[in-house]
Amino acid sequence: MGTVKIKVEPIERFFERTRALARRADAGKPIAESRVVGFEDVDDLLALLSQKRMQLLKALKQEPGSIADLARRLRRDRAAVTRDVQALARFGVIEVSERPLPGHGRQKWVRSVSGAIELVARV
Repeated sequence: MGTVKIKVEPIERFFERTRALARRADAGKPIAESRVVGFEDVDDLLALLSQKRMQLLKALKQEPGSIADLARRLRRDRAAVTRDVQALARFGVIEVSERPLPGHGRQKWVRSVSGAIELVARV
C-alpha cells in the first residue's frame, strides 16, 4: 500500500503532471504507481476531509470493515457513515467492495487504499 496524496494545486499543474507521465509512457519507461487527488480550491479539499471523514479514515487504517461495523465503531448513524464512505470512495481514497453475508445476501466492505494519506495545501 502506497500513499494517497490529497492536494490543492492549479489545474495547470495537473496537466503538467499528466503530460510528464504520458512522455514516460511514450518512451517506454516505467511509471510508478501513485494516487493523487487534486483540488483547485482549499475549501473543496476541506469539504471532502471533514472531521468525521478523517475519523473514518483513521478507523479504516486500523482495520477494514463493513459500513455497519464502522458505524458501530465510530458511534455514528449508519446512513451518515454510508454518505461519507460514498464521498471518499468517489475520490478514490477508500475502496468499497461487496462480500457475501452468510444467510443474508451481501454487505459492503470498506478498506483504505493506502497506508498513509499526505495532505498538501499551499495558500
